[in-house]
Parts: sequence; structure tokens; C-alpha cells
Amino acid sequence: MAIGVSKFAEGSAEISFGDTKVLCLATLQDSVPKFLEGKGTGWITAEYAMLPRSTPERSQRESIAGRPGGRTFEIQRLVGRALRAAIDLKALGSRSIVVDCEVLQADGGTRTAAITGGFVALAHAVRKINPSPIVRSVAAVSAGYVKGELMLDLAYAEDSIADADVNVVATSQGELIEVQGTAEGRPFSRADFDRVLALSMDGIARLIAAQRSALDHA
Repeated sequence: MAIGVSKFAEGSAEISFGDTKVLCLATLQDSVPKFLEGKGTGWITAEYAMLPRSTPERSQRESIAGRPGGRTFEIQRLVGRALRAAIDLKALGSRSIVVDCEVLQADGGTRTAAITGGFVALAHAVRKINPSPIVRSVAAVSAGYVKGELMLDLAYAEDSIADADVNVVATSQGELIEVQGTAEGRPFSRADFDRVLALSMDGIARLIAAQRSALDHA
């Protein structure tokens, strides 16, 4: 991952999960949504979009189509929830942060890459706030069974034939924020799920170590 890739954004990061590449830009604003005015607490939200040619065939921009699709709304809410878990919103004060996640190239795992890169951009944006409002690191990864083999960070070709796949969002303390899992064709057992979760948590620990290293050298 690379930090400080934007000249203008308060925080920025570009992250690669295999061939998936996501640009994350964090904008720090001295205002909050109306529902938080006068409450002395901050807010974090996220937006997510894919470049038209981030996939093998060009897709129409959702802004041209008129409105974001259901998948986009789902991912935006997921990223926002994950990033809010990383911050003491009271310590942020009457500020808000918008994290824009732009998928440059999509080969599976775009939502997990957006969360992992989004946290880095967020931490980069608040680096000058003292004391830091960051209370924990957050990262995400996918895992699943492909033809009976347990795999981490599924590429699109693997995900499309997976027997089961799970997206896991967790913290540096090993706490879970969100788990999304589906089976295809047949259910998977609790023991299978436990193995997927263990592999995912190991992957998240490595991602958080990479986040810290990148931020330490920013």
C-alpha cells in the first residue's frame, strides 16, 4: 500500500489486494451532519464507486445512470460502519470525515480492500489531531472454500466458483465488526466456518501489521 498519493486530500492511500486496486481519499471537514450539530461528536461516512473500466468490460458510471445501485449502497454502509469502529467520535470533535473509495481495478475483494485502505487514509487524515481519535486498527479480508480447498483473499475467478465465501471485518484486538458469509450449492458446517474465520483473522492480523508499517513510514 502507498500513502500520501493525493496532493489535496488530508489523507490518502492506494491499496492492492492481488490485481484489485483501490484508491482511498479521506476529506476532513470542520462540520457535522445536522443530526449531530451541537452534540460535540464527529462523524465518518464513506462513498464507493468503480471506474467504468475497472472490470474486463466497461460499465456505465452510476452517476450517468442516475443513482448508485443497491450493491454500491450496501458497500458504502459497510465501509462506513467499519471505519466508525476505529474512531472515538467524541475525540474527533465537531468534525466529519468522508472517505471516498474508488476502485481502479476489480478482481474480487473490492469491499475488503476499500475497508483496509480506507482505514489507512482515515488514519493519515487525522495524524495531526492530538490526542489521536484512532482507538483501534481495522482491516478486512475474504476467505472461502474453492473446490474443497481453503483459500484467503479470493480473486474473482475463485470467488465465482467458491463452495462458500466469507468477508470478515475485524480490529487489531481481534474483535469482529462484521461477518458476511454465503454457501453455494450446499451448506457448510460450523467446523468449516471456524476454519474460514481462523484463516481470515490471521490474514487480518498481517494486514494490520502492513497498515502500521505503512503509516509509520508515511
